[in-house]
Amino acid sequence: MSRLPGALNHLPLPIIGSPLFIISNPTLVIEQCKAGVVGSVPALNARPAAQLEDWLAEITETLAAYNLANPDQPAAPFAINQIVHKSNDRLEHDLEMCARFKVPIIITSLGAREDLNQAVHGWGGVVLHDIINNKHAHKAIEKGADGLIAVACGAGGHAGVKSPFALIQEIRQWFDGPVALSGSISTGGGVLAAQAMGADFAYIGSAFIATEEARASDAYKQAIVESNSDDIVYSNLFTGVHGNYLAPSIRAAGMDPDNLPESDPSKMNFGGDKSKAWKDIWGCGQGIGAVSKVQSTADFVAQLKREYEEARARLLG
Repeated sequence: MSRLPGALNHLPLPIIGSPLFIISNPTLVIEQCKAGVVGSVPALNARPAAQLEDWLAEITETLAAYNLANPDQPAAPFAINQIVHKSNDRLEHDLEMCARFKVPIIITSLGAREDLNQAVHGWGGVVLHDIINNKHAHKAIEKGADGLIAVACGAGGHAGVKSPFALIQEIRQWFDGPVALSGSISTGGGVLAAQAMGADFAYIGSAFIATEEARASDAYKQAIVESNSDDIVYSNLFTGVHGNYLAPSIRAAGMDPDNLPESDPSKMNFGGDKSKAWKDIWGCGQGIGAVSKVQSTADFVAQLKREYEEARARLLG
């Protein structure tokens, strides 16, 4: 077993709900945590920036009340995702809010910073950094991250191209801390497979889009239900970073998903309150073929738990 810091120890389920840009919100995070899954939200989803304080107050107060009423089955901790890229002009403000509420887990993306990691450790928080290759993994740990999120091929959003087998085995040759695996995991069997490969947690995002609490349009949720891996397009056009997106949303925007131009990575922009040119392009990973209906977060997590236990029973014969 890995060395797990307190916030990640004894989770009811070895699952972290990934921060979904635009889609994650306090309601989804709270329901994930109450169901036993680490819930997370990008700080940039709170717009304007002042809204983040309200969101953090809502999440912390609601979960504290839940834990008081359910001492035998407390909620999982929550996480806030911080985009570290230089174009994020809200980072300092958002980090100050996280410090005020002593957010237990910070997920960092698009840049590893030693000073940020030290700040999180100062209030007792844990930092998980998402990476797409072994080189970036080394850099993140060298700069003080506590754990890694290995973003393999097939993941929603800014996905890598490495096989999860290659990525996890290379990381485990030198790192014995917490690792979450991201990439096409939508079932309890997939969660168990991630652990068998050497990860501590499965990192699940796209399947949570098709939940009642997710802040996505009904059309988006239905597209998740109706689509499969053949409908996923890998492109850097929309943010400057390669990621996976739903082809139907690209067609709806008047483009051919099979003939998208390349973007200039220098045009990446993650500024806090700037408008997004591609707000109707739907990010999504390859694992959605297992999603057959829109349901509540509680019901989906219960389904994952049943599937996880059934998968373990099958292996034990």
